[in-house]
Amino acid sequence: MHTDLVAALDIGGTKIAGALVDGHGRIQARAQRPTPAREDGGTIMRAVEQVLAELTASPLWAHATALGIGSAGPVDASTGTVSPVNVPGWRDFPLVSRVREAVGGLPVELIGDGVAITAAEHWQGAARGHDNALCMVVSTGVGGGLVLGGRLHPGPTGNAGHIGHISVDLDGDPCPCGARGCVERIASGPNIARRAIENGWQAGPDGDTSAAAVADAARSGDPVAIASFERAAQALAAGIAATATLVEIDIAVIGGGVGKAGDVLFTPLRKALGDYATLSFVQRLTVEPAQMGTDAGLVGAAAAALARRADPAAAGV
Repeated sequence: MHTDLVAALDIGGTKIAGALVDGHGRIQARAQRPTPAREDGGTIMRAVEQVLAELTASPLWAHATALGIGSAGPVDASTGTVSPVNVPGWRDFPLVSRVREAVGGLPVELIGDGVAITAAEHWQGAARGHDNALCMVVSTGVGGGLVLGGRLHPGPTGNAGHIGHISVDLDGDPCPCGARGCVERIASGPNIARRAIENGWQAGPDGDTSAAAVADAARSGDPVAIASFERAAQALAAGIAATATLVEIDIAVIGGGVGKAGDVLFTPLRKALGDYATLSFVQRLTVEPAQMGTDAGLVGAAAAALARRADPAAAGV
């Protein structure tokens, strides 16, 4: 019998995933719909409700005691609203109250998707056993979250640890966030590919100009592709070292599509980290690849729900 379950939602610009997760982080039931990201807010919410309807139809639903949401951001856990950059139909959308209505008043906890992945990696993945950690998603964007003193640290609005918008190049390119030289503007997949193309890299016969294609070229020794990944690694190293200096993390975990590049990214990243993490209390900082894969958002949202259930006074909305 599964008597210790929570529900989870992982909401992004491509898909809306839902699951029932047990107290060991194992998914016992799941549902998924494409995100109608270019539609109006009501249409998007109906897709969420369809996912929830599948979960509530499961015979296991009766054992669910809370629900966690990991959403693309910005999110505001203090108000229960979301404004995902890649879902324009939702601006200050009251997601928590709408989800609570759909599930009959079950307690709901909202966190950003980077924080959700951090919760998953700390609970079951590469950051397990570490009391102070930074976990990052390096993909189309760059997000992250923090574990401090053994506890997830989402911050007042659920966005703490958003390393992608630390500026590491004061005179760098403008970032869509409004600042300049952000980690994301240098290290995200599209920007790795953009920089390689601007410097003369050419796609192969298949015409693939993604960061994954640049990574393949780097493995084959293409100097422009290698240089683009080295620049991304330098930006990541600077952001990670700044974070470690500020809050004394001892591990940084990197997932997402760019994280799958393997040694093409991690070798120059670890080398560059030595140039930035120079103070004695951050010199033992390690960088490791994420372990949780595509279910990280769901498992992390479940972890947030379990934390709310255990300590309702410390939870958000």
